[in-house]
Amino acid sequence: MAPNITLLDYAILPFVLAAIYGIAFRFRNRHYPPGHPYRPYFLTGLTLKIVGAIFIGMVYEYYYQGGDTMNYFLHAKIINSAFDDSPVKWINLLLRIPNDSTIGYYDYISRLYWYQDPASYSVAALAAIFGMLVGTTYLPIAVIFAAISFTGMWALFRTFARIYPSFIKPVGIAVLFIPSVVVWGSGIFKDTICLFGLGWLTYGVFQMLIQRNFKSGNLILTLLSLWLVARVKIYILLAFLPALLIWVLSVYTSKIKNTAGRFLVKLFVLSAALLSTFYIMTSLGENALGRYSLDNIEQTAQITRDWIQYSSKDEGSAYDLGNIKSIGDMILTFPQAVNVSLFRPYLWESGKLIILASAIEAFLFLFLTIKLLVVVGPKRCWVTITKDPTLQFCLIFAIVFAFSVGISTGNFGTLSRYKIPCLPFYGVSILLIYYQNRPQNTQFLKFLNI
Repeated sequence: MAPNITLLDYAILPFVLAAIYGIAFRFRNRHYPPGHPYRPYFLTGLTLKIVGAIFIGMVYEYYYQGGDTMNYFLHAKIINSAFDDSPVKWINLLLRIPNDSTIGYYDYISRLYWYQDPASYSVAALAAIFGMLVGTTYLPIAVIFAAISFTGMWALFRTFARIYPSFIKPVGIAVLFIPSVVVWGSGIFKDTICLFGLGWLTYGVFQMLIQRNFKSGNLILTLLSLWLVARVKIYILLAFLPALLIWVLSVYTSKIKNTAGRFLVKLFVLSAALLSTFYIMTSLGENALGRYSLDNIEQTAQITRDWIQYSSKDEGSAYDLGNIKSIGDMILTFPQAVNVSLFRPYLWESGKLIILASAIEAFLFLFLTIKLLVVVGPKRCWVTITKDPTLQFCLIFAIVFAFSVGISTGNFGTLSRYKIPCLPFYGVSILLIYYQNRPQNTQFLKFLNI
């Protein structure tokens, strides 16, 4: 099998890095001059994303010798090979216009086994577009993915830093420096695109609905991000949009001085939202959401879980949350699913080096959570959350999403990648709850020097 990373990658990569850093330095110096509180995080965050993309690419090429990221790249190569035949044919393949019976396309489509999967094919199409700029070489494309994803994470960082200007350092750590997010959210993956989308979606909603900044750029980025996330992983939106609604609603209702009036407005809007969501997931679900409709969601979770466990049966990293046959079983498994996403694998469950890295990170999250409850106390944590709409938004999304991936995965290796969208939001939550209630005589997170 021909290698995916060749000498050409290493020859082109320095020029791509020079272009990216040239833009980054100019942007930083223009917007974040010396002394600006955001300045120390910009190039550091970008560099970590780029290193993460190169690292995970080399792991898949030289250790696994294949995998999803390489399959996206192979699709991109096939798509771009059509350009030599006809630029029109290349565009048609990018947009998935022809089918395998269309004259002149069978030779391409027959090799594109994700052609009938719009979510996966979208990643390959983006890789093909970027590939046209860099000779369709893996590492340069992966670095471009990382840089674009960083813009979304930077937008998320700016959003939280704007809300909590006194806590920029913990926000920066939670959003930009979580290892699994850096690694799994930087290469040619669906998750890289989703992090870009979530970051800009959060930023856009904050700017327009909370800051009332309706610039055309904010609207375009918000709509683009919404479309991308829906296109690639629509189930993320099923967890994200309700939390986003509660965030905006809480901000606006906080201005209502009458407690009863504030409660009634919240109750009315949330009830309407729940009824609308139920209607969409039942009446419109089969066409709009497909396998993520309410009728199919349990079956989808079971099929996904069974496939992941089967395909990784020899890796020794499977987990089992019990026999789940109904929506009721899923609800009863809620605490276990959230726990497995945020706090597992435990250290003794790591049979491989890559699982050990995930276990160390999960242990750190568990330690920080327990430390928070001990130092601050459950009552003060609860009071802080109820008074802060942003913390409510972060925790609702993090917990609901952790449940959805925890119950549908069944394998720690896969879970370490699938769960990354919720980790920055959970990390922001626990650090900010602490820092808003920081005891005078306690050096929390001293070993992290924050």
